[in-house]
Amino acid sequence: MSSPLLRVQLSAGYGKAQVLSDVCFDLYAGERLGLLGNSGAGKSTLLLALLGLLPHRGGWAKGEVVIGGKNLLALREKEARRLRGRTFALVPQSPLSALNPSLSLHAHFQACWKAHRAWDKPQFQGRVTELMHRVDLPSAPEFLQRKPGQISVGQAQRCTLALALLHRPALLIADEPTSSLDPVTQTEVINLLRGTCEEQGAALLFVSHDLFSVFRLCSDVAMLSGGRLVDRLPLHAVSAAQDPGLRALLHSLPLPADLLLRHLQAGETASQPLVTSETLLTQVW
Repeated sequence: MSSPLLRVQLSAGYGKAQVLSDVCFDLYAGERLGLLGNSGAGKSTLLLALLGLLPHRGGWAKGEVVIGGKNLLALREKEARRLRGRTFALVPQSPLSALNPSLSLHAHFQACWKAHRAWDKPQFQGRVTELMHRVDLPSAPEFLQRKPGQISVGQAQRCTLALALLHRPALLIADEPTSSLDPVTQTEVINLLRGTCEEQGAALLFVSHDLFSVFRLCSDVAMLSGGRLVDRLPLHAVSAAQDPGLRALLHSLPLPADLLLRHLQAGETASQPLVTSETLLTQVW
């Protein structure tokens, strides 16, 4: 069996306070894991640890975060930077906060490119044009010269997704990337993430409060509860969840989980490409 793209075995916290306890999971090529958790469950701490950034926030992490065969927790910062953005990349929750307001979109792509590759203007321009088309944004110079404050939140989220895909990473970590978007843009981002994983064989860790989005995108689901990872299940078996927190989320859905999954799968394969909670309820009732 092939090695996982991501292997996690870690505990983490701040000072004497331990937030995560023996969080362990593997993620293989093509897998899309939806990570759920209530506020305070430790999702932000886990993300910072996975990115190798927890010490910069005054935290600590022990164990292993093995990405591309290298333990990120044991690397020097200079070595870790070689992996971030190239071997794995982040799609942030708040795109307008993640982007530098004083730089143009073009400057963001240029800086990201030069961080990992020698400058080749034709290759760079071709890749940016390809990605802008993929995320349904204009590739014209006048658009790329805009600054983040001159585009919408939805455009900014698609731009951060294009930046994450620039170097074709094997692993994408998405931190609630649909939370601030309208339903149509949510669907576009979810379809882009799923398509990327299917076409490139990339793995995805999708962190979200939104169980409906997890159902539409992921192949597996897991719950972070009390600093521990519990109830990792294939999506089709999610109704067998034992964790009370995950069961409470399932009970909050507008339909039973099995019925919801069937209708979502039917909607994704039908001629209607857009499936939202509102349209789904209309179809069912």
